[in-house]
Amino acid sequence: MKTLVIGGTGMIGTHIAAHLSAQGHEVTVAGRSRPAPGTAATAYPALCGDYTTGGFTTEQLAPFEAVVFAAGNDIRHIPAGVEPAEFWEATQVGGVPRFAAAAKKAGVRRFVQIGSYYHQLMPELAEQIPYVRARRDADDGARALADETFAPITLNPPSIVGVATPRARRGFAKMAQWLRGEAGAEPWAPEGGTNYMSVESLTQAVIGALYRGEGGKGYLIGDESLAYRDYFQRIIDLTGGTNSLEVRDEEHPLQPDRFIVQGRGATIAYEPDPAEVELLGYDRQDVTRALTAIFATEG
Repeated sequence: MKTLVIGGTGMIGTHIAAHLSAQGHEVTVAGRSRPAPGTAATAYPALCGDYTTGGFTTEQLAPFEAVVFAAGNDIRHIPAGVEPAEFWEATQVGGVPRFAAAAKKAGVRRFVQIGSYYHQLMPELAEQIPYVRARRDADDGARALADETFAPITLNPPSIVGVATPRARRGFAKMAQWLRGEAGAEPWAPEGGTNYMSVESLTQAVIGALYRGEGGKGYLIGDESLAYRDYFQRIIDLTGGTNSLEVRDEEHPLQPDRFIVQGRGATIAYEPDPAEVELLGYDRQDVTRALTAIFATEG
């Protein structure tokens, strides 16, 4: 299957491209710029374009049977000086459905969008938080294009655990050092928690959706629900630390309030539908393995 991975130079897209290629797909990666030298994405043909500005033509999209959309933007990506409403329209609300419509017009038959879990799990947040509303509208807008010729599918995952570059791995190493109390500050954990999922499990779900997903459907996927304290403590334990974290109701340097969409102190815990886990074919209980792999070359 000829498959285009939008956002194929990022952490999630890079993993998806590698797994699809290993299964025999003819993979092309796409992003605003070409893959950086030395990164895994350089193994594949690349298209340069910006989906938010209509940067992919019908002629460019026509060779592909499937598209995986892994370029979702979130609250961390809003540039300084840009109005949030303008950003969400371009990157989510209008940008994703417009790109999906362009793929449909070009003859692409299957379209797997990687969204986010908030709006599917907690619909009320979409009425309160612009980011969640933008994710919901991008999801709904793309899936509304479903018909007998085009199967758009959305996977809505939780927080993803994984790395794609040495720089990201070094970032995790610095996090572990802080959590072990080796950075000159007393470590602690915030209240609340969420669900976590490894990038490998997400990739398995993407491949399952490409082959077996129902066109027009959104799937809430996930793996393990953890308190932030338990997630951070797991990192300490895996990297040889001996300290035990206390929990504080304060803004946390590693988990600042602006990144806790559900609000400081709130917990998002859920179990994905077992039938959908089986249909999509992704592993559960994979978070510890993913963290172990990240820290295997720490330092």
